[in-house]
Amino acid sequence: MSAVASPLLPVSLPKFLRGARGLVTQRWFLAAWTIAVFAFLYIPILLLVVFSFNSSRLNIRWEGFTFKWYGELLSNVTLITAFKNSMIVASFTTVLATILGTIGAWMLYRYRFPMQRMIGLLIFIPMVMPEVLMGASLMTEFVHLFQRPLGYVTLIIAHTTFCFPFVLVGVQARLQGLDPFLEEAALDLGATPFKAFWLVIVPYLMPAIISGALMSFTLSFDEYIVSVFTSGASSQTLPLKVYGMAKVGLNPQLNALSTIFIVATMLLVLGSQLLTRKSKI
Repeated sequence: MSAVASPLLPVSLPKFLRGARGLVTQRWFLAAWTIAVFAFLYIPILLLVVFSFNSSRLNIRWEGFTFKWYGELLSNVTLITAFKNSMIVASFTTVLATILGTIGAWMLYRYRFPMQRMIGLLIFIPMVMPEVLMGASLMTEFVHLFQRPLGYVTLIIAHTTFCFPFVLVGVQARLQGLDPFLEEAALDLGATPFKAFWLVIVPYLMPAIISGALMSFTLSFDEYIVSVFTSGASSQTLPLKVYGMAKVGLNPQLNALSTIFIVATMLLVLGSQLLTRKSKI
C-alpha cells in the first residue's frame, strides 16, 4: 500500500539546511534577507535626505553642503499654499470621518434594523474600490448631478467618503471586547442614553477613535488620485503640486520637503511611544 504525503506535513528542507549547521545557515540567510529588504526600503530615503543638503541642482553627484534649498522651499509660495490646502482638507476630513465612523460603528453594534448586514458591506466598498473609479464617479456626481463647482467642499466630501470606513473598522474591532453591562449600569444609575454613550462608551473607544483619526489624516494628506478628480484650481493639495513639479524635472526643493516630512514623522512616532510608555507606568 503506497503512502500518500499529507499536505499538513512540513516540506522537507534541503540537506544543507538540516541539523545544527543547517540551523545556523538558516539564521544567516534570514538575517541577510532582512538586511537586504531594509536596505532596499531605506537607502533611497537616506540618499534623498543627504542630497537635500547638496549644493548641486542635480542629484547625480555631491558638490558641497548647503541649506539653500530649505531657504528656497520656505519662500516658495506655491508649495506653502498647497501645504495649507492639504492641512485644511485633512483636518476637516479627519473630524468628519472620525464622527461618522464612530457613530456608524456604534449603530451597527447597538441596533438591529432591516438589511443591516448589506449596509455594513456597502460601507466597506470605498476601502476596496479602485481610486480612479471613485474619483471619476465622485467628479461626475459633483459636476453633473449636483452641479457643484470643484473646490474645498468637494475635496473634503471625497476624502471623507474613503476615510471614514477605516475609522469604522477600528471602532468595530474595539466594540467586540465591550462589556455589554457597562451601558446598562450607566442607565441604571440615572444616565440618559446619550450620557451613557458619551461618558462611558466613548472613553472606552478612545484608543480606536484616535488611531482611526490619525489614519484618516494620513490618508487624506497623502491622497493624490481622488484629489485629481475632485479638486479645483484654488484647492490644489501638496501631493498634486509635488507631482507636477516632479514631472518637469529634478528639483532639490522636493528633497528638502521630503526630509522635513521624514523628520516630522519620526518625531511624531517617538512622541507617541513616549506617551504610550508614560500611560503604562
